[in-house]
Amino acid sequence: MRILLTNDDGIYAPGLRALRHELKKFGSVEVVAPATEQSAAGHSVTLTTPLIVQEVQDEEGKKMGWAVEGRPADCVKLALRELLGYQPDLIVSGLNAGSNAGINVLYSGTVAAAIEGAFYRITSIACSLEYTKAFPLDFSRGASLSAKVISQILEKKPTPGSLFNVNIPSLEKGQVRGIKTAPQNIAVYEETFARRVDPRGRTYYWLGADFGCPDPHPDTDTSALAEGFITVTPLQFNLTDHDKLKDLSGWHWP
Repeated sequence: MRILLTNDDGIYAPGLRALRHELKKFGSVEVVAPATEQSAAGHSVTLTTPLIVQEVQDEEGKKMGWAVEGRPADCVKLALRELLGYQPDLIVSGLNAGSNAGINVLYSGTVAAAIEGAFYRITSIACSLEYTKAFPLDFSRGASLSAKVISQILEKKPTPGSLFNVNIPSLEKGQVRGIKTAPQNIAVYEETFARRVDPRGRTYYWLGADFGCPDPHPDTDTSALAEGFITVTPLQFNLTDHDKLKDLSGWHWP
């Protein structure tokens, strides 16, 4: 099996290194990831500046892949169009430092990279590790759990282009309770901004690091994650509201 591994935390992120170690048990792994952190980049792509690419070696001095001075979606596009020379069997994005559940999938560069892979009809899986305390995180264990979920997904031989979002619960909570398949929660997260003044007297705002979901709807990814379960959510990128489309088709459009 040939696997493309990417992320949004950057090619030097420990989560990516840990997940690469686990994925190598499945086959060959090529890494194409951002040169620097691109968290919350969403599905943005680079249009007006060049994408500088540099080969990167692993801890053993062997070629690991390429660092791209661009966004996660750029990395997948460039990998598939230029760098790899072949179409991989699987694309994995992660292991992200922090969960990507609920509406956060819309902001996530981790999930966006997986969506980009699904555009090309390649099975793509985003993997994230929730945390409830400061670093360091146990990426080694998180990657091992992610690999077990990925293995089970692959055993079912999903349709090419299938897209999955996997979240590992905070390992500080204790023993993982199991795996749950759950829909994406759509409740708004509770966020705060810190108001500050810079040395020149200008006011600025900084989005706080602490946020939560005040309404984790039952039987969704956010509630299952809070209960200590690994969550697996199948996603799709067709945003058409088909019920509303039927309604609109009955409108008079002069």
